[in-house]
Amino acid sequence: MENYIIIGAIAVIMFFAVLSSIKHFKGEGGCCGGGSYKPRKKKLKSVKYKKLFKITGMNCKHCKARVEEAVNDIAAVSCAVSLKKGEMTVYYAEEVDDDIIKMKIEAAGYTLKK
Repeated sequence: MENYIIIGAIAVIMFFAVLSSIKHFKGEGGCCGGGSYKPRKKKLKSVKYKKLFKITGMNCKHCKARVEEAVNDIAAVSCAVSLKKGEMTVYYAEEVDDDIIKMKIEAAGYTLKK
């Protein structure tokens, strides 16, 4: 009888572990401190040009939000991040050095590839 109880407990634990893993790989889990945080949106009055960057180290929606928050904190710049592609599109209202964007991304804990 004890064997059935132990096997049942292990089955329940495995079920929840698999469920949690599926959420994590979909980017829905809170691997880095919670997935419910939403960054503040930033709308530019005019966009002069845009540029695409690759970012490594993002694993979940919280990572995406941290990157967006870091870049949107820069004046005259706004961004949109694609978690699945590992890309960030930066919209510029005026000239901003890429090193400033790189510094903000790295300060948030991610790597920017040009």
